[in-house]
Amino acid sequence: MKVQIISIAKKEKSIYDPLYKELQKMISRFAKVEDIEIFNKDVTKAHTISPTASKQAYTKVLDSYINKDYSVVLHPDGEIIDSYAFSKLLNDKIAIKFFIGGAYGFEDTFLKKSDKVISLGKITMSHKIVKSVLLEQIYRGFSILSNHPYHK
Repeated sequence: MKVQIISIAKKEKSIYDPLYKELQKMISRFAKVEDIEIFNKDVTKAHTISPTASKQAYTKVLDSYINKDYSVVLHPDGEIIDSYAFSKLLNDKIAIKFFIGGAYGFEDTFLKKSDKVISLGKITMSHKIVKSVLLEQIYRGFSILSNHPYHK
């Protein structure tokens, strides 16, 4: 299986990088994880204009990534699901993509293109924390599907 995490984020070193690597290593027994961070000139410029312009820029750079693969968008207004429901998102998929938006979220048109919109909770988290929580839930989800004791 192939898992892609696509986020509006600047490519920069982070104190979370070792955690990401460790979680990706744990997931590797179930799937290959690809981490794609996008923050181009259009996104940078849009941030200086308005939240609406920023959302439009996010859609523009992410649009080509929504295709035949199952797409899950992380959004504050998405459905809050537990780890068992999350594991079902992974079940029987050849490839799945998770989208983490920029500071202003997503346009409704982008949300409608996805297969599922979920929320990791009502609290606000930095993108770096969201990515670590997402990776952990991906590992937990695969553990649930394979009856591995990690999830207990």
